[in-house]
Order: sequence, then C-alpha cells, then structure tokens
Amino acid sequence: MIDSRRWLWMAGLLLLGWLLYLLQPILSPFLIGVLLAYLGDPLVDRLERWKLSRTWGVIVVFALFSLILAVLLLVLVPMLGKQLMRLYELAPQMLDWAQHQALPWVQARLGLIDGFWRFDQLKAVFSEHLGKTTDILGMLLSKATASGLALLAWLVNLLLIPVVSFYLLRDWDLLVARLRGLLPRDREGLVVQLASECHEVLGAFLRGQLLVMLALGVMYAVGLMLIGLELGLLIGLLAGLASIVPYLGVVVGIGAALTAGLFQFGGDFYPLLAIAAVFTVGQLLEGMLLTPWLVGDRIGLHPVAVIFAIMAGGQLFGFTGVLLALPVAAVIMVLVRHAHDLYKLSDLYGEPPSASDEPINPA
Repeated sequence: MIDSRRWLWMAGLLLLGWLLYLLQPILSPFLIGVLLAYLGDPLVDRLERWKLSRTWGVIVVFALFSLILAVLLLVLVPMLGKQLMRLYELAPQMLDWAQHQALPWVQARLGLIDGFWRFDQLKAVFSEHLGKTTDILGMLLSKATASGLALLAWLVNLLLIPVVSFYLLRDWDLLVARLRGLLPRDREGLVVQLASECHEVLGAFLRGQLLVMLALGVMYAVGLMLIGLELGLLIGLLAGLASIVPYLGVVVGIGAALTAGLFQFGGDFYPLLAIAAVFTVGQLLEGMLLTPWLVGDRIGLHPVAVIFAIMAGGQLFGFTGVLLALPVAAVIMVLVRHAHDLYKLSDLYGEPPSASDEPINPA
C-alpha cells in the first residue's frame, strides 16, 4: 500500500511537470503575478495589523508599486536611454583607445608578440555589428507588428500581470490555508516544516538580496555620477544587478568603471581613486549594514546555486524557467539538506566504532 502511494505521488509530480512544460508559453504573467504577490504579502499583512482591511491594504501596496514604476519610467528610463546613446557614440573612440593605448601597454608589460590581439579583425567585426544596432528598434517593431495576433497576445499578457497580482495578493492567506487543508493529515507537519524552510530561504534571498541589490545600485550610480563619470548611472545600475551574486557586482562594476574612467580621465590618478573609493564604501556598507539588516543570519542560496539555477532554467524553459529557477532551487536546497540529515542517521552512513566501544582483547 505504501509503495502504491509513493508511485502515485511520483506520477502526480511527473504529470505536473509535463503540464507546466506544455503551458510554458502562457505561464509568464501568472508566475510574475505570483512573485509580486509573494513580495507584497508582508506589506499587506503589516497594513492589516494597522487595522486596515485586506482589500484596502492591497490597494495601498498597488498604489506604492505603481508610483515606483511611474518614477522609473519617467525619470530613470530617459536617463538610461541617454547614457546608452552616449555609449553608442563613444564605442568607436573607446575601440581606438583600446587599440592604440590600453592593449599596447598590456602587451609591453606582458612581453607578448606583435599582432597578438588581432585587434583589427575584432574591431571590424564589432563595428559591423555596431552599425546594425541602429536598425534593431525598427526590426523589432516590424516583427512585432507583422503578426497582429502575436502583438495582441503580448499586450494581453502584460495587462494580465497586475490583474493576477491583485487577486492573488488579496486572497493570498486564504489560498495558503486551503492548500494546507488539502495536505495529508499524517504528513501535514513535515510538509509545513519544509515549506517554512523554503519560505525562509526565499525570503532571505528575494526580500533581502534584492533590496541589497537596489541599495548598492543606487549608491554606485550616485557615487559615480558625483565623480563625473559619463556612464556612471549605467555602470552603477549594472553593478547593482550583478550583485544578485555576492561580490560579482563589485568585480563587474569596478572593472567597467575603471575602464570608462581611464578612457575619460586619461592618466589622472584622483578620479580613478575616487571610483575605487565608491566601490570600497559600497562593499563596507553592504557587509556591515545592508546584509545584516536586510538579510540577517538567515541561510540564503549559495552564489554558485544562484548562477547554475538561472542558467539551467533559462536553457531548459526560457524566460519561464528563469522565473521558476530560484523557487525551485530553494526547494531543492531544503530537500537536499533534509536528505543529508536522513543519510547521516541511516545505517548506510554508519558510524565507526569509537575507542571506548572497541572490544578489549585479553592479554
């Protein structure tokens, strides 16, 4: 009987995976809605503790999210667009600078042979593709409008996100209670414990690490712009996004910022020192203030697990896989931890006999 139940559960899981694979093209708005509802639920719960109804709490949270989105669209997006256009204008000059100054200096220091970099070929390929980027927007628009049905489906999916998020956020506690009520009574405690651990891992990562990313991106961007770096906003936000993996953001950011600083300021030492100071201060604040305050001592996902999960999800299921990657990785991490504990307690692992347990041979 127990074996048949196990096979039934395995068949159910396989069927669920197969259905998710078939429904992959329409899952994105629902997964984004679930993610937004999961992130917004603690805010709504806090508003409920302040004697606000659940519906009005959801409306307040939605208004806050809409205000943040409006600020991003009205302020940040135009500024980023200007910096991207500036990067496009500077790209040929940066290539010439790299060819005639940076790479010859590295070649002389490392003792490389002449023609080692084959930069002429690289520049020709890069310039060819760079010249085509001016037509990217037109190409995308032509492909999007070539199929009115595809454009309509994209707009419907975009409009579905706030609708799905609103209803899920309003009924979040009710849905969780009903799911708990469907659990087998003899397994409810174990499943709830595993779900709580998964929630702790995801909460530490999503609500903690994402806030750390946002704070670092703002600090890096403001600091680099105050120094006068032309691409400061773009590089700062890129470093903040790369901080999804600890220490990757500072490596990417300081490398890109120093390269842009060398090109813009030449051999002037003080702007480069200021760039290094911005990232040093950011790392100190992250280690001493942001991470202890926003993430705490909860166990998050290992950086290698984050990289592998995102790449594997994108490779297997595209954008839908990227959205599912971190929750699935958190569940797998919790299950592996419990499997490890069970293995250590099993007869298969065993414990070598201690010195006091060994039989004493009579002399």
